[in-house]
Amino acid sequence: MSHATHQAVTTAELAPAAREPLLDGVSIAVLASGAEVSWDLVAEPGGPSTLWLRAGGAPVEVRFSVPLGDAAGYWHPRVGWHRTLLADWEGHAVASLVDGHAAGCLYDHSGATLLTFAAVDPVPETALRFGVSEENDTYVVHLQLPASDGPHRLLLVPRAESVAAALRVLRDWFTGEVAALPVPDSARTPVYSTWYAFNQQVDAESLEVQARLAAELGCGVMILDDGWQRHGHGRGYGGCGDWEPDDTTFPDFTSHVARVRAHGLRYMVWVAPLLLGPRAACHSRWAPYATRPATVPGADVLDPRRPEVRARVVEQCVRLVRDHGLDGLKVDFLDQAMVYAGDGAGDVGAAMALLLADLRHALRTVRPDVLLELRQPYTGPGMAPFGNMMRSFDCPADATANRVRTIDTALLTIGGAVHSDMLLWDPGAPVEAAVRQLIGAFHAVPQLSVRLDRLPAGHREAIAFWLSAWRRLRPQLLDGTVEPGRPDELYALVRSTADGVCVIDVHSDRVVPLRAAGQRSVVLVNGTPVDRLTVSAEEDSLAADITVHDPRGRIIDRCRRVLAPGLHTVSVPSMGMATLRIREGGTQ
Repeated sequence: MSHATHQAVTTAELAPAAREPLLDGVSIAVLASGAEVSWDLVAEPGGPSTLWLRAGGAPVEVRFSVPLGDAAGYWHPRVGWHRTLLADWEGHAVASLVDGHAAGCLYDHSGATLLTFAAVDPVPETALRFGVSEENDTYVVHLQLPASDGPHRLLLVPRAESVAAALRVLRDWFTGEVAALPVPDSARTPVYSTWYAFNQQVDAESLEVQARLAAELGCGVMILDDGWQRHGHGRGYGGCGDWEPDDTTFPDFTSHVARVRAHGLRYMVWVAPLLLGPRAACHSRWAPYATRPATVPGADVLDPRRPEVRARVVEQCVRLVRDHGLDGLKVDFLDQAMVYAGDGAGDVGAAMALLLADLRHALRTVRPDVLLELRQPYTGPGMAPFGNMMRSFDCPADATANRVRTIDTALLTIGGAVHSDMLLWDPGAPVEAAVRQLIGAFHAVPQLSVRLDRLPAGHREAIAFWLSAWRRLRPQLLDGTVEPGRPDELYALVRSTADGVCVIDVHSDRVVPLRAAGQRSVVLVNGTPVDRLTVSAEEDSLAADITVHDPRGRIIDRCRRVLAPGLHTVSVPSMGMATLRIREGGTQ
């Protein structure tokens, strides 16, 4: 990257480059300092087109430009809450294997896409610049691709009716190219996590009580989060590095694990293997390999580019699983490796690929059906070989954020099951508050994190009902065709369809289109604060037997209705559910 590129405030100030038509109104310019560069676009029927870039081993800059048209927003794996249109002087990101994916999707107010792309290689550190070019009335995306021995490849998807439809094309392509880590069924069952329920104040006896109750509710996995390890107290990571159980709270950790597993739960523990804190016994030995502070408090980061570090991480993780009979690990803070990005001492993504490949092989030797949880931002297609539980980023008690982040994660996840952040709510609040958290996580594997033995009976009744409903609807929610709408509207109405069943969860007061053709049943989930849903029958008259459940799962109405084309009100309590079973023939 040139000095001029660094200093340019907007993309209009960059050195000019000849643009050529590329696809669907998108134009392209390609630059490679000191090298001849060529490109061609190869269409693949039914799939994305492949943009091949050749620059003789030199770094490449790719500039996409598209007329603004009726553009509404831009989605990318690190979008967070900035999902409308940034100016090009503020849209910056760096992607790597453990920090998102070099991908993006520009869409208009109808929801249709204007530009959808993804890098084929998820590993190299790739700088991106994106946003509205105020000077040119265009939306631009620039990628700085590092030097490569072979050609660079980018995937481009022709215009599609929705962001989800365009990204399904990318997911299908990556699914055919990437060997994902096998996904045991337990990775697709509800989880009990200790984090919000206990924070770091965990002990064997208390967790065994929760394990029994969690199993009775239908959970299949327990995750013991931070606090189990020696020096694992105090909000910070100054004690990380030894990864030995605290024998004051877990006097016989291996036996404790066996007792939890006897309830039918698989058992995982949290580990942050790249963090090194000053209170760890191993600190003086490993401090020379951790020369940069973490962005989380109290610890430095081991440099994964050092082969000694990679070997240590693998040894520690394997020892935990082997010695204590664990089923897997929640591997946290891998993105901290990016503190070393761009320092000229080697590509962080390439080092993490080596580390994770070694870790996967070693763990599967010990436990072939190992469970490995990864977390945003390292949940994209490149991480599919290394994890089978892909969790959304922390959002305690925020049902909206959990909905948005789990759907964002699922849009580009292949292989592994997408998991919610742990569900936290006030046990003294009305039961609707608990159900709101469950509904917010409906399109992911739910992770509970409340003290189950301290919940009111109504809350436990509601959890049992909604987890049972979730398990019944899992084929739709996890594996179906999901249409969540525009990302900037925060997925306020989400439609999931598979096997003749359509699930529609509604999170704002809006009209719900009913498209019952080919469906045996439609499940309406009312995540709004009002006690009814407005539906629009868009075809012939629809005859349905309707069953309505309140938030605790109690049946409060059964009726038969004929819904003529047009608007209708269906009485469904806030945080309740209505199931419409389409009568044979579908009409009357």
